[in-house]
Amino acid sequence: MTAGRVLLLRHGTTDWNNDGRFQGHADVPLNAEGLALAERTALVLADQRPGRVISSDLARARQTAAPVAAALGLAVEIDPRLREVDVGSWAGLDMATVGDLVPDFWPALREGRDFRRSPEGETATESGERAAAALLEHAAQASPEEVLLAVGHGLSLRIAALLLMGLDYSHARLFGGLANCGWIDLEPGEDFWRLRGYNRLAVS
Repeated sequence: MTAGRVLLLRHGTTDWNNDGRFQGHADVPLNAEGLALAERTALVLADQRPGRVISSDLARARQTAAPVAAALGLAVEIDPRLREVDVGSWAGLDMATVGDLVPDFWPALREGRDFRRSPEGETATESGERAAAALLEHAAQASPEEVLLAVGHGLSLRIAALLLMGLDYSHARLFGGLANCGWIDLEPGEDFWRLRGYNRLAVS
């Protein structure tokens, strides 16, 4: 048995998003813009009638999950495996600064090569693998009629979705980044999951 659909929702906007700073495992909350975006998104996603709402333990994800769960009368279930890629000592830095510190940073991004996000951090694939394992586990506990909503972070959710579809990090550039409060709509399958929608938004 497995869920009929799984929705992967990126968290709302934070000040660090607006500043272009790496967040990783830093516990940065939503700003006023992000809280309002989460409320608007909840109105749309509640109509999908998810039977469970599962969230990363980081504040920006929990704050995004809360209004959807409240609209459905559900509790938010916490799973730390849905955290963003760990960027270690890059947390708080912007991409230009990291590019100055790491000569291979920009070439790796351009060429679609995965790499470790700081000496202390993870690769994108490692973060996607742990998030995908969590999603497989939660989906397996659901019925074929059930919709699950998992709230997390842009890169780890994007790579998790690719892995579940039988793809890898090299395909990430074809899909682009998830917008704040953008979501991926997936249909679990026996061997691979299928993509129903990518970067869907409640507002234009």
